[in-house]
Amino acid sequence: MYPAELVKPMREDLTNVGFEELHTAQEVDAAIAKEGTTLVVVNSVCGCAAANARPGARMSLQNDKKPTHIVTVFAGVDKEATDQARAHMVPFPPSSPSMALFKNGELVHMLERHHIEGRPAELIAENLIDAYNEHC
Repeated sequence: MYPAELVKPMREDLTNVGFEELHTAQEVDAAIAKEGTTLVVVNSVCGCAAANARPGARMSLQNDKKPTHIVTVFAGVDKEATDQARAHMVPFPPSSPSMALFKNGELVHMLERHHIEGRPAELIAENLIDAYNEHC
């Protein structure tokens, strides 16, 4: 587990733009079950989360169509919530960072780490925007 003071600014990268932090399995289940669309970002301390994933997620919210709900769990910190979020992302293997879009509880779009690492934030935002335009 990472110290709270280390991950605080990484959490705030998302919470400052409206992402709700989830810390328990029950919170994850409730968020994903909500009517509408829910973007779940599995946050991480890695460089690709800082350079690509979090900025891409933030940029994607500038679109006219966007998810009804935006939530985040933190890998290596919120173990229970992260494990539960990943359970909803099957058949995709666990990876962090990652992003999943759910519609009425059903997984409709997934970005795994290999889709994020080494790609510019703008490309990640574009990928998410395409998913929003289709599902939101």
